[in-house]
Amino acid sequence: MLEGTFIGALQPALDGPRPTEAHQRLRALIMAGVIPPGQRINIEDAARQLGVSPTPVREALAGLESEGLVVKVPLRGYRTTELLTRDELVELYELRNVLEPHAAAAAARRRDPGSVQALGEELATMATRPAPLPAIELSAHDERLHTLIFEGAGNGLITRTYGRTHCHLHIFRLSYSGTYGHHTVDEHAVVVEAIEAGDALAAEAAMRDHLDRSLARVLDVFA
Repeated sequence: MLEGTFIGALQPALDGPRPTEAHQRLRALIMAGVIPPGQRINIEDAARQLGVSPTPVREALAGLESEGLVVKVPLRGYRTTELLTRDELVELYELRNVLEPHAAAAAARRRDPGSVQALGEELATMATRPAPLPAIELSAHDERLHTLIFEGAGNGLITRTYGRTHCHLHIFRLSYSGTYGHHTVDEHAVVVEAIEAGDALAAEAAMRDHLDRSLARVLDVFA
């Protein structure tokens, strides 16, 4: 069952929304933790609270299933996926270590002016934020900055792949709500500085170091 009051706060009333809109709205609720991991989603309830027919909700859930955000349970419908296990987190970071140092190096070699400016602006949004930082704020910044690096690398396929994996890390962080220091932001600054300088080797090394430290922080949850 969905939180009706929160749904109302997240989205405006729509006149005949398309399935893509239902997808975006359900995805936002999952990413915000309003629909928590492992919770069953009743299609009729969701349709009623979103103000749409069941058809776009079913289509939205099929799309969310392809992203790994929901799973279809035989004879029971859909539920949101469970939190990542420790082993799954390690595997996720192994994938990130394959993709992201390479992307940081590519972004440094390209040094696209628009991308460099966007990275600087994203860092600036966190520069004046005092620690400790809320988990939801830090995670949103983390996703935006890493996405900008992939975009700066100029590889759309890898950018989309990242988006489909990072969402699970985002949900994991929110589920263990707490506050964080500026470690992530400081490490991001080192990566961005190398990209701005066009130093591909330094950008690659800084990203690898950031990912290693990030994994260690995430695994502290299981300590």
